[in-house]
Amino acid sequence: MFKKIDQFVSNFTDYLGVPQNYNELISSFIEFAFTLIISYLLFLLFRKFINVVLKSIARKTESTWDDILIERRVFNRLAYLAPVYLAYFLIPTVFEPFPDLVLFFLMALKISTVVIVMMVILAFLNAVLAIYQQYEISKSRPIKGYIQVLKIVVYILVSVSIISVLVGKSASLLLGGFGAFSAIAMLVFKDSILGLAAGVQLTANDMLRNGDWITIPKYDVDGIVIDITLTTIKIQNGDKTISTIPAYVLFSDSFRNWRGMEESEGRRIKRWVNIDVNSISFCTPEMIGKFAKFQYISDYIREKEEEIKKHNNEIEIDPSLTVKGRRQTNIGIFRAYLTAYLKNRNDINPNMTIMVRQLQPAETGLPIEIIAFSKEKAFAEYEGVQADIFDHVLAIVPEFELRVFQNPSGGDFKAIGKDPLQTK
Repeated sequence: MFKKIDQFVSNFTDYLGVPQNYNELISSFIEFAFTLIISYLLFLLFRKFINVVLKSIARKTESTWDDILIERRVFNRLAYLAPVYLAYFLIPTVFEPFPDLVLFFLMALKISTVVIVMMVILAFLNAVLAIYQQYEISKSRPIKGYIQVLKIVVYILVSVSIISVLVGKSASLLLGGFGAFSAIAMLVFKDSILGLAAGVQLTANDMLRNGDWITIPKYDVDGIVIDITLTTIKIQNGDKTISTIPAYVLFSDSFRNWRGMEESEGRRIKRWVNIDVNSISFCTPEMIGKFAKFQYISDYIREKEEEIKKHNNEIEIDPSLTVKGRRQTNIGIFRAYLTAYLKNRNDINPNMTIMVRQLQPAETGLPIEIIAFSKEKAFAEYEGVQADIFDHVLAIVPEFELRVFQNPSGGDFKAIGKDPLQTK
């Protein structure tokens, strides 16, 4: 075909009176135009084949792998190789009289081939990541960081290949000299290298997954992990802001992962109320009679009274002396009431720890701490359960002739100031 083009151009230029030394140049560029047209048509043919034939085959299969490969344009990018290879074989013939142009275009086609192969590999890696993320294991073993490492390796190899084509040297020689460049590369890719090492540790030890709720007080982070990459971790905080921190921070610094709580059967409630120690006392018979009418603890009080009475009789204790023998206290009965109250709540898990205990007394009174596990683990519902419990606790304290400790406020001092006047 090209010989016929040469003959046609020669006859046409003779007819126009164009000098013979321009015939080869005109013929070469006309043949080059034909080469571009044929290459483009070949590209359209391959792309049509991919869009029609491969997509129809993919729709008929049950697997989603082929659909993702097509969606990520892996095969579409392969179609670019057909016209490049066609041009690679035709260019030496087209520009045969011009060796320098042949070298230039062949170099450009080699670089194009390398770039297209890189695009295909990157699309394939994206497809692999998308396929992997369809499986449940991807939540506990994310591979996005590893995919990014492979992409960096691909970029390095492509850069070396392009440089080898431009300078006309073997890629193996350039890779041999890459060791001298590694020191600079370590400085440039310091975060990536540290992130890779941290990512391997975090993944291997199952320390972090997408969807985990973590808190890092040092960086004011408290939210859900939404993305784990080679160098960074993205966390959506409770106020919907996004925090981005280096991956190696999670390995070098401490952080709290709430996954264990979310996977358990309850979320812990641990809070205390301070009781004024001046309100703590032994129970009088009247107080015992009053407390015995309270729901949840009537049986407890009766059994406890019988136990104490039996003990005191055995050691012949005078019941009129409170300093001898055993006596029930309002704070003890209060603790028993809270324990029974928690066990009778439907939103508290009875199979997990339920405890009401005293902490070390301090200048703010005697802390009575409640430890229990709410069945509701979602933040809003959990806070509602916790608030409901302590609403009841604070309201029931006076019924046991106890007082909640509270530092005096302006209203207290105002009341004190009025009392002497009222007495006069």
